Amino acid sequence: MTDTRAPWSPEAFEERLRGKSTSYHIHHPFHVMMGRGELTPPQLRGWVANRFYYQISIPIKDAAILSNCDDIAIRREWIQRILDHDGCHIGGVDDAGGIEAWIRLGQAVGLSRDDVTSLRYVVPAARFAVDAYVNFARQRPWQEAVASSLTELFAPHIHQQRIDTWPTHYPWVDAAGLQYFKQRLTQARRDVEHGLHFTLQHFSQSRALQERALNILQFKLDVLWALADAILLSQCTIEITGPKA
Repeated sequence: MTDTRAPWSPEAFEERLRGKSTSYHIHHPFHVMMGRGELTPPQLRGWVANRFYYQISIPIKDAAILSNCDDIAIRREWIQRILDHDGCHIGGVDDAGGIEAWIRLGQAVGLSRDDVTSLRYVVPAARFAVDAYVNFARQRPWQEAVASSLTELFAPHIHQQRIDTWPTHYPWVDAAGLQYFKQRLTQARRDVEHGLHFTLQHFSQSRALQERALNILQFKLDVLWALADAILLSQCTIEITGPKA
């Protein structure tokens, strides 16, 4: 049956995409506890250690998008995301990257570099959720994988919340470890501008495509929610000895 419904206007479509913010993991009980300063040091360490698996998977996901993409303009823009996380030493630019910044966050909460990079604290359900997202980017059309990135619409708020509240709620955390959140404020807004523009343009060809984009965004939101579920329900906590314990 032919779908005769008219597409939403770009403004109405964008409003629906942004309306998905109600499913963002900032509303998950674990992140609500984090925002209120209610996590114990072992709980916060457990989150940092598990979330690292997501961090190291982001450039792998983005590389999968690039490998499927036949649009040179998109590839030129998208490759910056890999450099943001992996770091680069190009043309006088020396950037350690977001993955290294997350390792420093781990050290700021009392973990060793090996505690973080060994992945020994990553719980199975967290791996499953993150791997589902990477496999989506590998297997689905690159246009859909681009749309899945739009959870970044909501990311600056949660990064700013951590920058604003952690020094008060978690004063034992070395403030230098918050650099990851600070640099993502700018990077995420830049990425959103590009990803949103493409999604509004490509998926506005029909109502069915617009609804598909909304479902894709919901899938990614579900991945992040499931990751938070995995950390909360596993009760992953990391006890250490020393001044931060």
